[in-house]
Amino acid sequence: DVQLQASGGGSVQRGGSLRLSCATSGFPFDDYAIGWFRQYPGKEREGISCISTSTGRIYYGDSVKGRFTISSDNEKNTVYLQMNSLKPEDTAVYFCTDYRGEWGQGTQVTVSS
Repeated sequence: DVQLQASGGGSVQRGGSLRLSCATSGFPFDDYAIGWFRQYPGKEREGISCISTSTGRIYYGDSVKGRFTISSDNEKNTVYLQMNSLKPEDTAVYFCTDYRGEWGQGTQVTVSS
């Protein structure tokens, strides 16, 4: 029973920070890739970052490069997304995925000016 759950969203001012968590269960966490996506109202999901839990290889989308940091805690089966220098354009619902068809409940991030 594979499960992923995103949490940690909230409302912040421009330039603020948030840390999102993706808690997982039901699969070999140390041999997976976990990704973060975000979705604006009425739009398709946008991939913003991913990490391989076995190799540590990391990808960032251009829109978040230099501001967001993805990391993995294999002991806790959790992937984090540290979001710094937040902008209003980062306002969206954020999801995590195992790239195998499972999506957790999204967490809302709102950034005001």
